Amino acid sequence: MAIRQFVKFIVGDEVFGVDINQTREIINLQEMLRVPNTPPYIEGLINLRGKVLTVFNLRKRLGFSESEFNENCKIIVVNYDDMDIGFTVELVSEILRIPEENIENTPPSVSVVDNRFLSGVAKVDNKLILLLDLKAVLTPDEEEKVKKFIRKNEKTVLKQ
Repeated sequence: MAIRQFVKFIVGDEVFGVDINQTREIINLQEMLRVPNTPPYIEGLINLRGKVLTVFNLRKRLGFSESEFNENCKIIVVNYDDMDIGFTVELVSEILRIPEENIENTPPSVSVVDNRFLSGVAKVDNKLILLLDLKAVLTPDEEEKVKKFIRKNEKTVLKQ
């Protein structure tokens, strides 16, 4: 029986999981360089050990109402087509080990978030966890804009 591992986290009032293989690391929220004229879901840029990291507000990207960050907030760092990007989440709670047979395709009735962001749903302890595909959070056009955005602001961020 195949077991998959997921990082379990909360955004808004929803519980999500992301495949641990998509996750590079989880870091504490930190001060970000805010850049004008960026999409509302881009929170800012940070210098992560000499690399520029674009940080997305996952709450805004998924269409939830805005909320203040608190001490539980984390940044999940993923490698996305040869660049590292981060996603803010309200709370990272645990690593789940889920048997493959407990994972199903996303039913069309799930309307909490856009289905293009989801890779499936997992049944864990009689609850459903939405499985997020962080690599589907950007369209190819948005991805190209982010790459240009990083190149344009890299020197400023690395000086910090």
